[in-house]
Amino acid sequence: MRPLPYSLMNSLHWPRKLAAVAVLSVVALAQTPRPGESSLELEPSLFVQLPGGKFTPGAVQLVWIPEPLEKYCLGKTHVQCASMDFCIRTTTKNVSTCRNLAVDLAHLPAYPPDMRPRRMLSIALIPPWRMKGWDELEDYIARAPKDRLEHFSQLARVKAKVILTRRPEDDDFRVLEILSVPKL
Repeated sequence: MRPLPYSLMNSLHWPRKLAAVAVLSVVALAQTPRPGESSLELEPSLFVQLPGGKFTPGAVQLVWIPEPLEKYCLGKTHVQCASMDFCIRTTTKNVSTCRNLAVDLAHLPAYPPDMRPRRMLSIALIPPWRMKGWDELEDYIARAPKDRLEHFSQLARVKAKVILTRRPEDDDFRVLEILSVPKL
């Protein structure tokens, strides 16, 4: 068998090099902040809940509630807390969601302009998930009383390392690691 000429061998490597450059460019663009966007690594306490409705077995929902709203959400469901959060932030307080709250709307505090996060945020983690602390979180979910995971409870909180991304229109977060889980 005759060796391939240099130019033909060189052209065979071209598609791989182009693909590698394309992938690296996409990654670089994904990490480049947009105008008005900023990211910050934080270690907040997140509430642990089972996702509502039909959910994948083993799935868990981590919820970050703005600090002024936390005490009003204790003992409430995700939907009830999200409704209160909406009513704090909306300018149209006469909608049915705000008229039928579990607490008096007049008692809910306004969020300060520099609030982190600016609204209630949640993320569903669906197994298999790979992150430091995931096994401990799965073990906690398996052993915790179900009612503790259906209503917000101080006994169902984890400490997590997250990236909070602030955009002019909204906040978002990503969980990097579970630092600690509650003791049972």
